[in-house]
Amino acid sequence: MASFKQATFVWILLKILLSYLAGNVMSRQIVYTVSEEVSPGTFVGNLAKDLNLKVDDLEPRGLRIVAASSKNNFAVNLKTGVLYVKETMDREQLCPNAHACTVNLEAIVNNPLNVYSIEVKISDINDNSPHFAEKAQYIQISELTFPGTKFPLLSAEDPDVGSNSVTTYKVSNNPFFSLEVNTDAESGPSPELVLQKALDRERMSTIQLVLTAIDGGKPSRSGTTSVIVTVLDINDNAPVFSKTMYKAQVLENASIGNTILKLNATDPDEGLNGEVVYKLKQGQKGIADKFAVNNTTGEITVIGTLDYEDISAYEIRVEAWDRGHTPLASHCKVLVEILDINDNAPDITLSSLLDNVSEDAKQGTVIAFITVQDKDGETALYNISIMATDEGTPPLSKTRVIAIHISDVNDNAPRFQDSAINVYVKENSPAGGQIATVSAQDYDYGENAQATDSGVPPLSSNATINVFILDENDNSPVILPPYSEPGSVNSENIPYSAEAGYFVAKIRAVDADSGYNALLSYYLAEPKGTNLFRIGSSTGEIRTKRRMSDNDLKTHPLLITVSDNGEPSLSATMSMDVVVVESLDDIKTTFREVPVKEESFSDLNLYLLIAIVSVSVIFLLSLVGLIAAKCYRTDVSFSRYSAPVISTHPDGSWSFSKSTQQYDVCFSSDTIKSDVVVFPSPFPPADAELISINSGDTFTRTQTLPTSEK
Repeated sequence: MASFKQATFVWILLKILLSYLAGNVMSRQIVYTVSEEVSPGTFVGNLAKDLNLKVDDLEPRGLRIVAASSKNNFAVNLKTGVLYVKETMDREQLCPNAHACTVNLEAIVNNPLNVYSIEVKISDINDNSPHFAEKAQYIQISELTFPGTKFPLLSAEDPDVGSNSVTTYKVSNNPFFSLEVNTDAESGPSPELVLQKALDRERMSTIQLVLTAIDGGKPSRSGTTSVIVTVLDINDNAPVFSKTMYKAQVLENASIGNTILKLNATDPDEGLNGEVVYKLKQGQKGIADKFAVNNTTGEITVIGTLDYEDISAYEIRVEAWDRGHTPLASHCKVLVEILDINDNAPDITLSSLLDNVSEDAKQGTVIAFITVQDKDGETALYNISIMATDEGTPPLSKTRVIAIHISDVNDNAPRFQDSAINVYVKENSPAGGQIATVSAQDYDYGENAQATDSGVPPLSSNATINVFILDENDNSPVILPPYSEPGSVNSENIPYSAEAGYFVAKIRAVDADSGYNALLSYYLAEPKGTNLFRIGSSTGEIRTKRRMSDNDLKTHPLLITVSDNGEPSLSATMSMDVVVVESLDDIKTTFREVPVKEESFSDLNLYLLIAIVSVSVIFLLSLVGLIAAKCYRTDVSFSRYSAPVISTHPDGSWSFSKSTQQYDVCFSSDTIKSDVVVFPSPFPPADAELISINSGDTFTRTQTLPTSEK
């Protein structure tokens, strides 16, 4: 770099010295243009002609080309005077980071000494493709991010200039993001990702996109880079048990620490949001003293003494929590049945006893009341041994065993686990599907929703079952009129002078679902690079973002999408053309053309048509007959008497004639527009009266007409 500056400085000093020594040095600026990357020998310009030099004088006068830089890419043909390219040039190497590239040359001739300044402009060609500094761009987006949020991306670089540089970007097709390109006069276009749909990490944790940069050359060149979007997790999922109800059995003599069963709950979130902790629900009387749950493994163990005779079954409620910043929980029910073992001896109670029994006591006399009870078993079996011993010498005795079976009586009504049962059922559930299991316990026998046993008399118990219908997202949003009419052309007009925030239209939509399934959001898509309109995500109002400019289109096609917040989300779309007019006076009401539905031509319509045509024909024939009859009577009346003939002359006079008689009446010239009315009489009067009326005067002339007798 230092040698280049030094050479330039020496060349400037040499130029000044030559100019000083030569008294008749000429200074003239000549400008040529040549494209980069042209092959050696390419014509640049006719130097001899442009300098007014004779071709024969070029060699004797020693014409030579000197470059300001150390390397000269041009030369002159002394035989033709043509300046040509000596070596191939690369504009990006000659003028890096420069929008305009020029090479300064000096043409020097001797005898006399003349110095000519030559400027060669090196025009750019599209010989470089856009390229990104990084092969991949990484973006982290929380799944809580709302649609419409923008994320800037790294721009591509292109050594070419002008229209050959990067002009636009595009992104690979995907349902989550669109691309918005912002144009800046200094830095050029810059891409931004716009979130169009809410993300769900549990469904897709990573989204891979391809960003393409395109220049404006012909043909255009492009470069690509990968955009890898990592969806950050939020605690939006509660743990879910593999079962809503677990059942287990354990012997009443189970040792402390014995594991009954292992619960399993999962959470689709990641990190702390997906770690599950198990806990016994608080407020359960008599549970915490008998059972414990491992908070990490979900194992339920025995920590207290169990006794079937005290409690034969336990209902345990267990909760599963995650470790998120805002923990979410779910619960399940565990039914533990205590199995009986024979750990209780029968209990004998002697209620009454006669110490002495007379020898003449009758057979069947009651001498004692014995009560035997055993807590074990549902149906007890008692073996009673009776031994009789006399007092003789030696005493003699005899023993007999009596087996007594205790039969059941219907003394227990069925009992439901809960007096009120809540069941949640999704709408559109198939007919015949199981929605819940209802169980009742009877220490005797029996089970049912209204549980009735088979005893005598039968005993029953009732439980209330509340069935709640849960909404499903099975209805798409519906756009309300006037934009929902079938076949309608949706168009709105706005004035060119509209300010930012100008109201364009309001889209209204409804959803037949409920809750989040009916919570609607509005989105708007317009042509890339426009960025003129916005829509309220909850109101549906379309307004302008900024004022109009001369570069904006006259007609802006918009695509409006209405989406609900269900899972999966359903949507409806409509298109609208926003037309820019010069003023509010040019805005005319647009009538939307609704196509008429063509219906089939039924037999009833055919009969109606035949009836209407028949009535119309009869009416027309009657009318024609009536007119003909009246005309016939008029002709007869005129045939009896000669009809008068009235003729009008251009000079304002008229003549009246009847048969062969003719009468002329002359008026002044201003009566040319007068009206003459003649009323023929059905009978020939003695006198004929002529009346003329005009705007000036009125007069009557009476003329006695000759009779036919004369």
